[in-house]
Amino acid sequence: MTRIPNPPWRKSSRSGGNASNGCVEARLHGTHPQLSDSRHAGTRPILDLDPTDYHALLTTVCTGLA
Repeated sequence: MTRIPNPPWRKSSRSGGNASNGCVEARLHGTHPQLSDSRHAGTRPILDLDPTDYHALLTTVCTGLA
């Protein structure tokens, strides 16, 4: 089994860049997007999403339906 290295987390440039600002961070792990809350970096619960579900989430958020 090949282990996929964990890429760094990315957060929006609109978050202000301040480490104390809580925001949702995202990364691509293999072919699956992952989301996490930067306020909980120590315990960092990670949400693994199917690419189709991630696209649906972004579409909903970007169209203001959330």
